[in-house]
Amino acid sequence: MKNSSFLITLLALALVFVTYKWVDSTSVPSVTTVEASSTTLEDIMTRTSVRSYSDRNVDSLTVDTLLRAAMAAPTAGNKQPWRFVVVNDTASLNYIASNFRSMKMAAEAKVAVVMCGDVTATFEGEGREYWVQDVSAATENLLLAAHTLGLGAVWCGIYPISERVSEFSALLKLPENILPMACVCIGYPAAESTPKDKWEPEYIRYNTWQ
Repeated sequence: MKNSSFLITLLALALVFVTYKWVDSTSVPSVTTVEASSTTLEDIMTRTSVRSYSDRNVDSLTVDTLLRAAMAAPTAGNKQPWRFVVVNDTASLNYIASNFRSMKMAAEAKVAVVMCGDVTATFEGEGREYWVQDVSAATENLLLAAHTLGLGAVWCGIYPISERVSEFSALLKLPENILPMACVCIGYPAAESTPKDKWEPEYIRYNTWQ
């Protein structure tokens, strides 16, 4: 009888211990989760525009990873109107550098990704312009992925400047339904870059503007 009571008590204590450990593990983030979150925030806070690149090549697997990150972006109605043109031809990169003053770094870049939107793959009417938001989200994802992988990149605007849209459309032989929004020049940084501190509390309002 005494042995039976002792066994029951032991099992009860074991159950309490297991329950405690389960609750503890589900209520407190793991070290891995905290570290991952910290790394994500650090990448966001330290990303900066890089306009000078080394001679190191950017391989196709790395470019594929960047594009996968871009396509993981949020998209209105899950329309996914983003389209991408990867430019790794030296002549084309030099043409971009020579014809667009704000894109001179393309001559040093090992690759550029022209972020485009398919205006037939989004909403009709006023909702059509959501493609700009979708492609912008994809562009930011690509920039963050590049930074995480040790690359340098810079976002160069194309849309809505009609002259730029026309020139890139001609260069890349884009169909009418595909609009180029931005050109992201990519390469391994030639030197370290210091990110700007853009935190400005005066830009923030809560609930209403007044």
